Amino acid sequence: MLGLLARTMMAKTCLVKPSTLVKPVSVTKIPGRYLAHQEGLPKLPVPPLRQTCERYLAMLEPIISEAEIRHTRQLMAEFLRSGGVGERLQKGLERRARKTENWLSDWWLQTAYLDFRMPVVVHSSPGVVLPRLEFHDRQGQIRYAAKLIAGVLDFKTMIDNETLPVEYLGGKPLCMNQYYQVLSSCRIPGPKKDTVVNHALGKRPPSHITVVHNFQFFLLDVYNSDGTPLTIDQLYMQLEKIWNSSLQTNKEPIGILTSQHRNTWGKAYNTLIKDKVNKESVRAIQKSIITVCLDAPMPRVSDELYRSRAAIQMLHGGGSRWNSGNRWFDKTLQFIIGEDGSCGLIYEHAPAEGPPIVSLVDHVVEYTKKSEMVRSPMVPLSMPQKLRFNITPEIKKDIEKAKQNMNIMVNDLDLKAFVFSNFGKNFPKSQKMSPDAFIQMALQLAYFRTYQACCSTYESASLRMFRLGRTDTIRSASSSSLRFTQAMDDPSTQNTEKVALLREAVQAHRAYTDMAIRGQAIDRHLLGLRKQAIEDLTSMPEIFMDTAYAVAMHYNLSTSQVPAKTDCVMCFGPVVPDGYGVCYNPMEEHINFSVSAFNSCEETDAAKLAQALQGALLDMRELLEQTPQAKL
Repeated sequence: MLGLLARTMMAKTCLVKPSTLVKPVSVTKIPGRYLAHQEGLPKLPVPPLRQTCERYLAMLEPIISEAEIRHTRQLMAEFLRSGGVGERLQKGLERRARKTENWLSDWWLQTAYLDFRMPVVVHSSPGVVLPRLEFHDRQGQIRYAAKLIAGVLDFKTMIDNETLPVEYLGGKPLCMNQYYQVLSSCRIPGPKKDTVVNHALGKRPPSHITVVHNFQFFLLDVYNSDGTPLTIDQLYMQLEKIWNSSLQTNKEPIGILTSQHRNTWGKAYNTLIKDKVNKESVRAIQKSIITVCLDAPMPRVSDELYRSRAAIQMLHGGGSRWNSGNRWFDKTLQFIIGEDGSCGLIYEHAPAEGPPIVSLVDHVVEYTKKSEMVRSPMVPLSMPQKLRFNITPEIKKDIEKAKQNMNIMVNDLDLKAFVFSNFGKNFPKSQKMSPDAFIQMALQLAYFRTYQACCSTYESASLRMFRLGRTDTIRSASSSSLRFTQAMDDPSTQNTEKVALLREAVQAHRAYTDMAIRGQAIDRHLLGLRKQAIEDLTSMPEIFMDTAYAVAMHYNLSTSQVPAKTDCVMCFGPVVPDGYGVCYNPMEEHINFSVSAFNSCEETDAAKLAQALQGALLDMRELLEQTPQAKL
């Protein structure tokens, strides 16, 4: 059951991202600023037990039958009995909350990520597709890569000096911890569970990045001997050296090993690092600030299909024939720059949610637009170090197995990335509606039209108002959303009533969102109660063995809003075999979407849901514009 929880409760990204683009600030170090800020944040609360249980029953109403909910109510009454198991577990959680900085964060990291044994590729790590760039050769590719690296180092200076501007939401400061976890960090596989290492916090933080081209890895020092970062021109020259010394493509794609099932990779990892040379090369990748992947061009497609093709390139690299071996998927941050102008990144999800990543991306993209200043004289730089790997027959066998499994995953992923160009967040705002809630109701309508049913829906909400806060779940499917979706295509329902039901559903979503970001949602509390039962070595309460709980945790729609200033979109795979992964970035006049499903499931179809979503958005706008009472 815990495995199911880990698969279905994966927090893809956070809901809220502050709108201010991080600006370069003074490079004067402000020691202790970060810690002082963190200590001033409130602790994550443990919600009242009865409140969570009542909200859980309300959440189940639209997704299970009346007979099932009657049974669940009986189990819940027993769970809440005075002096019973629920009270005992709640008290244990409250004790844990008093003793720890955040009662949830360690459990969440373990359950959602480090205990999760499916490949991080497709099943966990999100990709980000940046706008297509105007270069079509290696010089353009290398020049942009140099600018991008310089932009990352500029952002890193703010992290190192603790001058990163604190973000706020609703006037309240947010936890900035995730920004300090994404550079110089890496996931490390284990035979049964993984770990994450962060080398930025050591006495001698790393001063190199790794660059991979034609499946070959290089260690590139990005700081001069006086501690100043390399200029764009210096980085360009170093990247050109790497390109020229990695022209052979007949090398073994060692990086594809990181795409395997975590237990398989954990075993192969131990085999790989038995060799001293291999171990040193792997450590150099793990310690590096970031990895930069210089990709070979992908097959050409029409402009209409380009975004979807770019999205799969970011998510998995296209398979063993293309760029899937040109990665180290355990690395927290990998920027991908294709020779054909495709550009973006993939990140390993354990250390951070989407908004800190997107803030970094926004900063880097703005930085690349600056006019360059060439500093002279140029100091001669040593050749970047090629990372060597000794490939034994056993490692070769592991690589071949990884290639086969990667190609199966590639063929199974059904992904549609598109721009909805009819309107953006401007329209819901004009109707005094939350753009996020409006889009979520369009998703509910699209799913209902496709399947004539409501499903368990996950939308991630940020808990960064609290110290070390990660995410909780916004339950977008509600009794209000079901009433709206049922009425929308019912000819006997008047438009005025449809509008009223839409507004009610949007308001219900908004209320749940506010509840979630204030630490009062139900999902993480229920997880905490389950984990507490395991730690207490007591039998698992029946409410968690109930069919209704399995249905509630089976997210056929796993969704996330990841707003950015950059005209980009995040993408990720579904979290269940018969589900969809939907991510969106609402811009003023358009909305960037990605929709994913698995080809191995006959019931799901990414293009079909994407089409239904576009239809739902248009129909909702038409309903509001044609109903006089709807105009505010």
